[in-house]
Amino acid sequence: MKVIRRLIVGLLIGCLLGTLGVAYAVWKVARTTDNVNADAIVVLGSAQYNGTPSPIFQWRLQQALDLYREGHAPVIVTVGGSQAGDSFTEAEAGRDWLIQEGEVDSDAVLAVPEGANTLESAEALGPVFRDNGWQDAIVVTDPPHTLRAKSMISAQGIVTYGSPTRSGPAVQTRSTQFKYILRETGALLYYGLFGGSPETGVGIG
Repeated sequence: MKVIRRLIVGLLIGCLLGTLGVAYAVWKVARTTDNVNADAIVVLGSAQYNGTPSPIFQWRLQQALDLYREGHAPVIVTVGGSQAGDSFTEAEAGRDWLIQEGEVDSDAVLAVPEGANTLESAEALGPVFRDNGWQDAIVVTDPPHTLRAKSMISAQGIVTYGSPTRSGPAVQTRSTQFKYILRETGALLYYGLFGGSPETGVGIG
């Protein structure tokens, strides 16, 4: 009986330490910006309302726009699908914002209108990068989301770098950041264990 109890306690401690390790990795990557050049900048989609990106999505797009203007990549790729009844996909809303508000040349923006969650969006990027001969990407999303997004995109054979947003609703309070880190820790563990995504809808914010 004591042996079984020790095994259970050891297993629980191991699970706790593993979870804390993942949470630390999520936090660390969230605070890291890779100052590099790449073949493309990838913007993960978020909620959009009849073609207008939500505040969270706009901050992601602004981050990508800043990187593009600084010459870190020659093209911006927006990715993300739509919900039932939507007239626009996240990718299309992001592309239009970059062209209209950011004054980016239309030839420098590519919309990939696929993906009901991060994993599906990442999987949609693989063929696009292979078809264009691209090898690496700067991934733009909210800080706690960066590690999971990079992991899923890397699984498509794409070398990834992170450039998380530093402003906007996703980072405005410590409480918001803490909740987001907890959510992403769980989502990353789910991905590692089951190879899937626990997200049930397109975009947040």
